[in-house]
Amino acid sequence: MAIKFNQVKGEAQKSKINQYTYKEGDNKFRLVGDILPRYVYWIKGENNKNIPMECLSFDRNTETFNNKEKDHVRDFFPDLKCGWAYALQAIDPADGQVKVVNLKKKLWEQIMVAAEDLGDPTNSDTGWDVCFQRVKTGPMAFNVEYRLQALKCKPRPLTEEEQTAIAGLRSMDDVLPRPTADAQLELLQRVTQPEDGAEAPSDVDSEFSIS
Repeated sequence: MAIKFNQVKGEAQKSKINQYTYKEGDNKFRLVGDILPRYVYWIKGENNKNIPMECLSFDRNTETFNNKEKDHVRDFFPDLKCGWAYALQAIDPADGQVKVVNLKKKLWEQIMVAAEDLGDPTNSDTGWDVCFQRVKTGPMAFNVEYRLQALKCKPRPLTEEEQTAIAGLRSMDDVLPRPTADAQLELLQRVTQPEDGAEAPSDVDSEFSIS
């Protein structure tokens, strides 16, 4: 579609994902929209930067490993294992913005249990705020626990401001599009076989927080 002169930026625009940042102690957000099931490999790029690559053997729609697509990661890193990396969007009450939440598996399991009594947390009328604590349990990055505070998770309808915030909510399939096998292969080649000492692509931002 052609656009008007005063709308032209003059170059390709980068899409920056607004991510929710887990903080120590109390956390709170309101889940909205659909849930994106996927598994992700973490590839070490230049400057020790972790690059997430979706496992194409895993089917987002059926939540199964059906191996219908070629997964080139296994060719480059045969011993590398992919990990659970579900995501969805949420309203952050700290600023009222909609952000992508890279779910923590243990926290999600607790949310699913609570939903048996409280219902669907993403429902705009009967949903509920997800209240939980992030607690460090040791010196290592993975020494972290997420504890749902079920008594604070009260059902409530979205406010007018929150309804406005999600008016243009996109599907998670659009927010984090599934790469093609060819695109995955090209990125793997760029990361593992940089030409003339060139660094891995700088525009590959980490989509998931590992802390």
